[in-house]
Amino acid sequence: MAEVAPLSNVRAPLEETVQWLEHAIFSGELKPGDRIAESTLAARLGVGRGPLREALRTLEGRRLLERTPFSGVRVVDISNDELEQLLITREALEGMAARQAAEMMTLPQTRRLRELLTAGTDSTSLGEFFLQKTQDNDFHVQIVRGSGNRWLAEFLCRDLYSLLNICRFRAASVPERIEPARDEHEAILVAIESRNPDLAERLMREHVARGRELLLRRLRNSQRAK
Repeated sequence: MAEVAPLSNVRAPLEETVQWLEHAIFSGELKPGDRIAESTLAARLGVGRGPLREALRTLEGRRLLERTPFSGVRVVDISNDELEQLLITREALEGMAARQAAEMMTLPQTRRLRELLTAGTDSTSLGEFFLQKTQDNDFHVQIVRGSGNRWLAEFLCRDLYSLLNICRFRAASVPERIEPARDEHEAILVAIESRNPDLAERLMREHVARGRELLLRRLRNSQRAK
């Protein structure tokens, strides 16, 4: 996997440092379980130890990093069981979000979803597209926001968004899911556009469940082969 480009030698602001670290985690340059060497990383990024630690705390809050006694800060390493629990939670919450989006989304919001779906279709790979995502251009996040449900938005977009991004990037490495996922997104969007909450919820839950089952099967088969 291509190495994430370093920052410039100019002292980087906090947000740029956070974005670099987040991108490095999503791309796999910083792998699950990797220990963060603060002095080496600060020198590489051209930032002071203080700003770097603030950026690390930000990513701890997003659950991408974890601090353990005597070991310092490491990239979070999600077990298969934890991943399964997370994706089951995602299925329930995003299913409800799709239901409420079908009831609540405005015409400009559904048009924006159509634009995002087209952008995803034009990408050369889902993995590449996921790495370019922000909360403003993420198809799933925009459905959550369009639901008008503050609590769903907080749970998914604030608390679980980063971990879900890791899961989605790992799922994007499963080639069998690329075309089916695009077709499933299209069907979900049509259900939302048609104001069909029952169908939108069912299709979203099925979409998440299919991805979960295939991803977990591949991960477990890969571990057994080692």
